[in-house]
Amino acid sequence: MYFTDRGIEELEKRRGEEEVTFEWLAERLREFVDLNPDFEIPVERLATWLARLDDEDDE
Repeated sequence: MYFTDRGIEELEKRRGEEEVTFEWLAERLREFVDLNPDFEIPVERLATWLARLDDEDDE
């Protein structure tokens, strides 16, 4: 188990029943980067990965 799995598991446990929009998620990611600028690149990579999940060109 990766260390980050703990945070993912906590997220799932605390908010797993909620539904959110991508607009809400994007705002939370922007807010996180504003508070933690050192994480700008990893957050950008995650957002790009999520945005392109269904792209046929990446398969």
